[in-house]
Amino acid sequence: MLKKMMVLVILMMIASTVSAQRQARGPRMAHPPRDVYQGWRVGTQAYTFNRFTFFEAVDKAASLGLSWIEAYPGQRLCKEKPNAQMIHTMDEALRQEVKAKLAENGIRLIAYGVVGLPNNEAECRKVFDFCKDMNIRYIASEPPEEAFDMLDKLAQEYEIGIAIHNHPEPSHYWNPDTILKVCEGRSRFIGACADTGHWTRSDIDPLEAVKKLKDRILYFHFKDLTKFGKPHGHDVPWGTGVSKPREILEYLNDEGWRGYFSVEYEYNWDNSVPEIRKCIHWFEDVASELKPGGWKKLLADDLSGTTSAGNWQLEDDVLYRADKGGDVWTKERYGNFILDLEFKVAEKTNSGVFIRTDDVKDCVQTGIEVQIYDSAGSGLNRNMCGAIYDCLAPAKNLMKPADQWNHMTIFAWNNRLSVSLNGEQILRMDLDEWTEAEMNPSADEAPNTWPEPDGKKNKFRTAYKDMKREGHVGFQDHGSVVWYRNVKIRPIERVNR
Repeated sequence: MLKKMMVLVILMMIASTVSAQRQARGPRMAHPPRDVYQGWRVGTQAYTFNRFTFFEAVDKAASLGLSWIEAYPGQRLCKEKPNAQMIHTMDEALRQEVKAKLAENGIRLIAYGVVGLPNNEAECRKVFDFCKDMNIRYIASEPPEEAFDMLDKLAQEYEIGIAIHNHPEPSHYWNPDTILKVCEGRSRFIGACADTGHWTRSDIDPLEAVKKLKDRILYFHFKDLTKFGKPHGHDVPWGTGVSKPREILEYLNDEGWRGYFSVEYEYNWDNSVPEIRKCIHWFEDVASELKPGGWKKLLADDLSGTTSAGNWQLEDDVLYRADKGGDVWTKERYGNFILDLEFKVAEKTNSGVFIRTDDVKDCVQTGIEVQIYDSAGSGLNRNMCGAIYDCLAPAKNLMKPADQWNHMTIFAWNNRLSVSLNGEQILRMDLDEWTEAEMNPSADEAPNTWPEPDGKKNKFRTAYKDMKREGHVGFQDHGSVVWYRNVKIRPIERVNR
């Protein structure tokens, strides 16, 4: 009996530890990262948008289709709270607001800095505790050299990297040799935040600096400047300046380097998004060339690869119906995939995203429609936003009011479908349970953790169990105004049939 009690106590302790670890890591993100090169993450340093609040920086990152962001200490948090700052001393309530804002947009907070790390363990722990709570992987800093024995111990304890940043000459770490000296003999958690633009300003060849530091680079402040040396040049879209961004990417690819690239665009401060979008497009094109197989744009900029009546347009990664004339369809067929997009609707909009559509001329009967609908504030039903049209209602109504951007992820794997909206999974469906045409499955066939099907008839001639498991992706022209942006897809191999 005593042994059984001891075993039970041990099991309870293990379960409690696992639960605590999960809570420390935070909730599982409903929207996956959308990086085109598996192993390379690209996001933005919020300092790029230092004329704006951190929440506005998150919105701008979302508008660019990014999945990562780096915060810096002292940025105003949001317009609603003008005295609040994005900083490691913020209280728990503000941290929760930040986490909710990030999750809603499918963006991860990956780095924090440049922040001071003095030779004082108690003060440094405040930064590390904050970063652990916020799931931050890297701290960018320029600490005094005498602090690194203590900092390396903390970095290993928290498993958070300290990335030494290189401001231009005459800052202490402007020369990569100094960073290399500090890293020597220390753990893998001590490395560089390699600012290629500041190396250019210091008249150092960024490619040679990268080669020198190699595996000690934890992540980048990636830039491309107009000129070397002084007077300093300014940022330009990647691939158009002198900082050798393509050569650096090619070298990193050859070396098998993995890590994070932060866009820190320090020019045209009030309206830098169009130029940053050019940087992202350039990066994705080069990265896809170096390593195909990750996320890709579903739609070409000129909408080649689609069929439509010419009534749809794509500008600055935003797809919109310019006039009536019918749906737009991919010529390519997709079976198993993750489809990620953002959308907004006008008042009373009724539209949809079709997946696995066999015959685009009979899309309702040969495809699956994920409903796009102006249903903010409504009750749950099979025709609201996020529903599998006329079959299955979502578990929650997370639709935002008209004219606000929403984030949606559609996952299709053989017989399994799921839909996430604005930070939460709202629907999951097993197509094999829908065994009869014109009738939902019985309640006892449905997962009991989700709203039970109501048994009402639907309008379909073919049971979803018997539908083809691959087909075209389409955006419906239902006579309503709707916008989509940053539409990306990641095909997944293997389809059962």
